Amino acid sequence: MKGNRFLMPALAVGVLVAVVHLLRYKFEVMVPDNVLMFGRWLFQALLFGYAWQRRDMTTWILASMFFGLEIGIDFPVFAKGLDVFSKIFLKLIKTIIAPLLFGTLVVGIAGHSDMKQVGRMGLKALLYFEIVTTLALVIGLLAINFSRAGDGIKAPERSSIVQVQPDSLVYKLDTKGSETSLKIYQNDQQVTYAAPPKKETWKDLVLHIFPENISKMIFEAQVLQIVVFSILFALALFMVGEDHKKRMLHFAESISEVMFKFTAIIMYIAPFAVGGAIAATVANMGLDILRNLGLMLATLYVALIVFVLLVFVPIMLFLRIDIRKFWRYVKDPAALAFATASSETALPLAMQRMEEFGVPRKVVSFVIPTGFTFNLDGSTLYLSLASIFIAQAAGIELSIGQQILICVTLMLTSKGVAGVARASLVILAGTCAQFGLPEWPIAIILGIDALMDMARTMVNLIGNCLASVVIAKWEGEME
Repeated sequence: MKGNRFLMPALAVGVLVAVVHLLRYKFEVMVPDNVLMFGRWLFQALLFGYAWQRRDMTTWILASMFFGLEIGIDFPVFAKGLDVFSKIFLKLIKTIIAPLLFGTLVVGIAGHSDMKQVGRMGLKALLYFEIVTTLALVIGLLAINFSRAGDGIKAPERSSIVQVQPDSLVYKLDTKGSETSLKIYQNDQQVTYAAPPKKETWKDLVLHIFPENISKMIFEAQVLQIVVFSILFALALFMVGEDHKKRMLHFAESISEVMFKFTAIIMYIAPFAVGGAIAATVANMGLDILRNLGLMLATLYVALIVFVLLVFVPIMLFLRIDIRKFWRYVKDPAALAFATASSETALPLAMQRMEEFGVPRKVVSFVIPTGFTFNLDGSTLYLSLASIFIAQAAGIELSIGQQILICVTLMLTSKGVAGVARASLVILAGTCAQFGLPEWPIAIILGIDALMDMARTMVNLIGNCLASVVIAKWEGEME
């Protein structure tokens, strides 16, 4: 395999350096700093050689993660400014939210979910998809609330807002300047007035869901409003003539394809964004942040395993699906999805293997492609987990009601983004904007997103393969 001549030496040097660091810091074994630095940079060189030989995005991202960590340790002053790459990346990702959601939802609803065409099988598939993805969201919420992986992260320095009582302020009219102005002082120090946040009622929350201006909802990245508009637009397509419907579906599908390619272009700067995010994070927050990232990664993997054991396995046992036989047929496309972190690359092989497993072609051709729009079990679990992690990192305590509202939002907005690697970042950024959560924790997650994306993409694929078997069994057409 390409790059193996660099991989094994890199792993050997990496393990050796880690052991020496452990001996030094835990058992106070005397090892010169220069020796440790030389070992770390040798590991970086070998890892860079491996990435150069492999030349795939996931490997470059993993290599840049370690490189950013090294820069943050050795050159902290320089590293503090490298977060500009992650900020550029996040800005570009946010531009994708509206057109990607519009295109994928319109095609997913108007193109695949025409009840007159798919009938009973469509209703069963959609019902199954929503039940399973809801369970995934719940398990993600329970996992992150249990591990509290985001607690203890120190926010980057920024101007703070201090709440004070109005009677402690002094107002002075300044008539000496070029323009007459009213200035506010507290303890002889000038302050800026900031209106207290308005407490929203349930009516405000409901009204906020519905769009009033297309440009405004796109500019403000109001994800729920975009989703509602896209759903209503798709439903309206059912009521127009076939010619108009075909043209609009073709337009929406073209938007989706273009935005997926747009995302692919943006992903070329992902290694720089990851390296810069890790370097700036370590320089600003210290190595303690690695504990939170490791706990976040472990939480996701454990939650995905629990989801498979508590949801997928009981479904297979209830329907008397041979688990070992099913795994034999699904393991190759699952491994491909894990390695590439993209469901799209494994889709043809997955459909072929499910036909070989005994699912009729008409069921496979409907359920699996539709599932990659409506049945993203791994991605929805990750999104619920990551959203609460961001709130924990920012020190924001969300009520049960707020977390449920986030889940409902994610259930709608996570549809249709499994085809491209790390597209869940688009939805995560939109969710943060929707609920007033800060963006800076996303830059922290970005450092390990490649590792998380591999696992959630594999679960997405396994879930859709299982869905095709479930619908075939339900329809009584399993061979």
